[in-house]
Amino acid sequence: MKALILAAGYGTRLYPYTRNHPKPLLRVHKRLLIDYLLDKLAKLDGLSRIVVVTNARFFEKFKAWKDASPLNDKIRIVNDGSTSPRNKLGAIVDMRLGIEKGGEDEDYLVLGGDNFLDESLGEFVAFAINKRPAISIGVVDVGSKKKACHYGVVVLAGDKQVMDFQEKPKEPKSSLAATCLYYFPKVKLGLVKKCLASSLFCFDSIGNYIGWLSREDLVYGFIFKKMWFDVGRPEVYRNLNKILKQRG
Repeated sequence: MKALILAAGYGTRLYPYTRNHPKPLLRVHKRLLIDYLLDKLAKLDGLSRIVVVTNARFFEKFKAWKDASPLNDKIRIVNDGSTSPRNKLGAIVDMRLGIEKGGEDEDYLVLGGDNFLDESLGEFVAFAINKRPAISIGVVDVGSKKKACHYGVVVLAGDKQVMDFQEKPKEPKSSLAATCLYYFPKVKLGLVKKCLASSLFCFDSIGNYIGWLSREDLVYGFIFKKMWFDVGRPEVYRNLNKILKQRG
């Protein structure tokens, strides 16, 4: 299994913190945001490589981070060539690039580099392996449909199959929000290219991608029980810092 971390965004909603700094390399309490993800990846059995896709503007910063990481020998940094929000490629194109550069010979665990998970990834991976050759995604219960309207919302069947997806709906059908966390069996990696060839949606929309996948193939959702943050706005970043500082 290989891991792919999407880290090529410019974090414009998180200004001023990200004006000259990538979101995954922001310091959260005592550590960098991406290092919390690496801690969880390091505990997974059979992880052969970690591919991080970034952009030309922040490529050198990620190279310096890689050189200092204890997992340096497993990490590969991929430059998508974009230089600003105006010419960014989008998350789905970056996903395809990361898979091509990392090699298509194993399953892929795909993560958003700006996500914070309080829970182990082991149960999610075990769930996803059990559901192969279907694709699995991570979801969280945000507690209410009112809160869910700010996220991509999924509806799960009793066997956890994704039956419906809504991108930031005014009237959510559930309180389950999709996270930027996927498990792609290697036999399904071609769906990334197929999706891009369809030209049916914005290539930067992870949410629309989940919707497309659930219509195209079987997709299952694993519900995380513990804290999850999409660190995309200043108030979220400050709140996560506050929580971790309280923990000590």
